[in-house]
Amino acid sequence: MSRRRVGVLVAPANPSAEPELTRLLGSRADMHVARLPVRPGPSLADRLESYNAAMPAMIGAFDGLRLDAMVMACSQPRYLLGPDEDREQCAELTAATGVPFATATLAAREALEHVMATDIVLVSPYQPWVTDLAERFWKTAGLNVTQVVQVRAPDGYSPYGHTPASLVSQVELAEPPADAVLLFTGTGLPTLPVLRPLTSGNDRTLLTSNLCVAWWALSKAVGRHVTLSRVPYRRHHLAAAARMGGRP
Repeated sequence: MSRRRVGVLVAPANPSAEPELTRLLGSRADMHVARLPVRPGPSLADRLESYNAAMPAMIGAFDGLRLDAMVMACSQPRYLLGPDEDREQCAELTAATGVPFATATLAAREALEHVMATDIVLVSPYQPWVTDLAERFWKTAGLNVTQVVQVRAPDGYSPYGHTPASLVSQVELAEPPADAVLLFTGTGLPTLPVLRPLTSGNDRTLLTSNLCVAWWALSKAVGRHVTLSRVPYRRHHLAAAARMGGRP
């Protein structure tokens, strides 16, 4: 299979999106990145609004580069909008460019639909008022948010200040159910290292913004859904085998 090309828009100070997406895209696609404009000084709300406003123009940052898919790997500003407006804007940019385009929130929404999740535990590193908007966004999108886990970095509510250890400890302290679907919102979070410890010995499904972005981009680039699944915890296979009198 020839390598595909994925265009990615990221926030200026995001430390995790590129390293994680590089690993997730692997040998199947090359990633080409443009960073959203820096706006020093204004409030967080103003900065988030500026990212949304800049999104259509930023598509032009790739000029004539042929791309197979484009994504805005930035979730937080999209929570200022509703899920319908988010989807509509992505559809408009797809139609205008001829290249499939999605935001991190739309990619996560389609990933949740793909795994047929209806109930989620939302893990958010954002300031409480943004977390409230995020909870409303996912409820409006038709999801049942059964629990919100508000995680905090040592320097405050910042997705960029977390370590994998801090994420794991705070999520485990919240005691999400052993079979929950956890949605980690925020492409700036270092989430790949938390997947194994938080799914070890249980049946949780973990979806992260970067995982969803990579899944969506690869699926669109190759023209079919790539694998996004969770193998059930071994104890269920053992129990089923015991009931049937066989071996796992």
